[in-house]
Amino acid sequence: MKIVAVIPARFQSSRFPGKPLADLCGYPLVWWVYQQVKKVRQINEVYIATDDDRIFQICKKYSMLCIMTRKDHSTSTERVYEVAQKIPADYFVVINGDEPLIDPKIIKAIIPTVKEKCDLYVGNLMTEIKSPVEAVDFTNIKVVTDFQSNALFMSRSPIPYPKSSIDYVYYKHVGVLIYDINALKFFANTPKGYNEKIEDINELRFIENGQKVRMIEVQANSLSVDTPKDLEHISRIISKKIENGEISL
Repeated sequence: MKIVAVIPARFQSSRFPGKPLADLCGYPLVWWVYQQVKKVRQINEVYIATDDDRIFQICKKYSMLCIMTRKDHSTSTERVYEVAQKIPADYFVVINGDEPLIDPKIIKAIIPTVKEKCDLYVGNLMTEIKSPVEAVDFTNIKVVTDFQSNALFMSRSPIPYPKSSIDYVYYKHVGVLIYDINALKFFANTPKGYNEKIEDINELRFIENGQKVRMIEVQANSLSVDTPKDLEHISRIISKKIENGEISL
């Protein structure tokens, strides 16, 4: 199987403009993500997908594979579909470009060992929510699954509601997904559904149209950069790891 990894990277961001190029211990943020993804042995090629020449030029500077995409994509999934039309592969693993310390083992967990026999394939990682604050934070997308680990629904609200029992574990999605070309084509050619418009969650486009979204549970302690303060926090963590010899540059 050929596995291609794609890291969508936009320059514009309402909370943190220019985030992919933000300096993190001497390297741009997206460089750190790229290096972590490259450590996954099952991945054949890693690409950054952007619509901004500034990001494209930085990728060239640091010898990172990059594909320029259109500026009119409304979602990162549509951007990945454009990449998939240019770079053939069995599966496309999509990694958010804001987690510079993402564990390669987490990424590896989403890759099937054999080609799935289905019309289209979509997979997403999920991890247990440890804090009540995370459960009510709308930026964390909560997910409930059926007995076959397929997503029943995703929401920014805490679901399910514990009316009859508090003996329940909440799960949130992790920013690592996988698609085959049929899934990406389906997404690009299917209009937004009622719930997707309300929740602003891409994967609901599959669920609302009766398509299965496989959920794979992992143990993940995600540290994402959403604001300049997050960048400062992660910079301190990486600096300490460099001092301790845990990271070599």
